[in-house]
Amino acid sequence: MKSDTDWTLDVKPQSKGIDLNMKELWRYKDLLFLLVKRDFVSVYKQTILGPFWFFVQPIITSLTFTIIFGRIAGLGSDGIPSMLFYLSGLTLWTYFSDCLNKTSGTFISNASIFGKVYFPRLIIPLSVLISNLIKLAIQLVLFLVVWVYYLITQDVVHPHYELIIVFPLLVIIMALMGMGIGILISSLTTKYRDLTFLVGFGVQLIMYLSPIIYPMSKVEGKFKLLIMANPITHVIEAFKYIFLGTGSLNWLYLGYSFLFMLVILFIGVFSFGKVEKNFMDTV
Repeated sequence: MKSDTDWTLDVKPQSKGIDLNMKELWRYKDLLFLLVKRDFVSVYKQTILGPFWFFVQPIITSLTFTIIFGRIAGLGSDGIPSMLFYLSGLTLWTYFSDCLNKTSGTFISNASIFGKVYFPRLIIPLSVLISNLIKLAIQLVLFLVVWVYYLITQDVVHPHYELIIVFPLLVIIMALMGMGIGILISSLTTKYRDLTFLVGFGVQLIMYLSPIIYPMSKVEGKFKLLIMANPITHVIEAFKYIFLGTGSLNWLYLGYSFLFMLVILFIGVFSFGKVEKNFMDTV
């Protein structure tokens, strides 16, 4: 007679709540690694510049912001060189927006794979987070190069070195917040395809509601309350405070961002778990 450990397939009843099953996710770690490698390599595989696009994109975007918002609109940058100011806002923002955009199409983009073979579906959005983490690391190097240049040549940057240990927390908040919103949208788009057309617009709207193209010192009145209600705001501001000495790091506000991340991640994972059981009937 076979023992429980001899079975190759373990059939369980459908769970009614969140069932992350971390042991099963760990068992598929090789698949996770392969998906991360695929995501990273395939994006620029047939391009001339290849991974150098990771540097080119933020540079061109920062230069565009410098000309349009810095010179023409005159929004200012709190005394920080424009190039450095915009790079500081874009570094974490780009990671968040990439995680959100790519995880929001999890079910629709991978329907052909999901319909053929079983594996924990959360592997896909997790692979997106990790592959984009590599991109974040590369773009962070670019930011640090520019940061060190101004740190040495001009007396305009006053970093708080003792707070650099907070940076990983900022990355975690942005990663899990992007994943939570992304998989929630992915769960809804299996029935309501209209949402796919609104994702890009929504991400742009969130960016304009974040202190990326303008400093918080320029925001006043009711509009400031709207900006402060955005959980992304406090993560961006904390990043600027740590590395540039401008902005602010308020632990209460950062706690609000962390709490928002937990709530949206809970809702996203719950919705994802409910939809993955029967989404093939609607996709």
